[in-house]
Amino acid sequence: MTTLDLTGLATRPAQVWGAVRLVPLVRAEPVEDLCLRPQLYGDTTGLVEVGPRHAYVSYVPHGFVATWTADGTPAAAYGTQLSADADSAPAAVMGLRFHRGMARRQAKDRLRFLPLHLALEGYLALHFGGPSIAWEEWSQRAVRHGLSPRAEEACAGADIRGLAHALRIFEIHPGQCGVLVYVADALAAAFAVPHPDDYRALHPTLLLDLYGELIHHYATLMPPVRDFRARIPDARVRSLADLRTAVAEQEQSWARFHDTTMPAGLLEQAYTWQTVHRMGRFTLSRFLPAFRPKQENHIGEAITDDSGRIAYLKTFRLSENQVRRGHLLTMLAAHDWHLAGTAAGLGITPAQLGLRLESAGFGFLLRQDVLDGYRRQGRTRTG
Repeated sequence: MTTLDLTGLATRPAQVWGAVRLVPLVRAEPVEDLCLRPQLYGDTTGLVEVGPRHAYVSYVPHGFVATWTADGTPAAAYGTQLSADADSAPAAVMGLRFHRGMARRQAKDRLRFLPLHLALEGYLALHFGGPSIAWEEWSQRAVRHGLSPRAEEACAGADIRGLAHALRIFEIHPGQCGVLVYVADALAAAFAVPHPDDYRALHPTLLLDLYGELIHHYATLMPPVRDFRARIPDARVRSLADLRTAVAEQEQSWARFHDTTMPAGLLEQAYTWQTVHRMGRFTLSRFLPAFRPKQENHIGEAITDDSGRIAYLKTFRLSENQVRRGHLLTMLAAHDWHLAGTAAGLGITPAQLGLRLESAGFGFLLRQDVLDGYRRQGRTRTG
């Protein structure tokens, strides 16, 4: 397990609209040999085939197309390269309903993938097979079908109050290659791309992305957040040089705050990484947190170069209920799905664990008579 390293990305002063705070991310040295561009689909729902006889229906408004070069030369967006054949034209982008794989190679140097679906599929597939040992407490459905079907809810960025206005009116900084999206000063998402040209092309897709229920509630219910404005005491300024020094100190203070304090819940946690696809000197991966209850937890996907530097990043903040489900499944898997052993590891009784599973939406995994017995024990303790 390793932490998330945003080396090479620096923050700039935030901009605020209502409960939304956007913190720009800039690169001193853009990644030239990787290019990301959007691929928009006419339908907002689609069937994604993830394997033989395995598929899921989901919100699929857009995809990303990654193009890279093998010799380090700048990569051009697909459809903009010069062709040797004057009569040839780029293939038109068509609205798709069937998506064969979340990451699919379209050419030797081109990959189409579904943003955030990589990360969310990693979460939904967490111990999807169910009990590894057919202990007597588990239902026949759990043993035969595992957690199928598995579903989670999310909302589109267009439904996050204030986000559309913020993205439309806020300034895109010179060299901006990403953004940290905060709602009620809770980190909703981190987004980074290789080059400023990529960011300008993909900036509007933040409204098409998925956000968790927690973020939707914060945007709807929380009051506007406070804007951090520079305050320079008059007594310190006696010349233009003094003013330049004071401004530089204020910018450094902002940077320290946004680099360390605000995204601490994202950067200080260790993640389990899974490689999805190799792309020349780049690697497309997804990552899962340790599922710490009552703490900030993010899932995400990233493209890293051969030195481990992040070229592309997109994250999704889990709700407390989603964290609880991930924590329960992780603990069960760690104890070979043995209820008594898992309960002991959590410091609770098997009956309490059974009721937690039911509350988390996993009651169908237990035999009905076992679950009924746990319910009776729960009523007896509270009676």
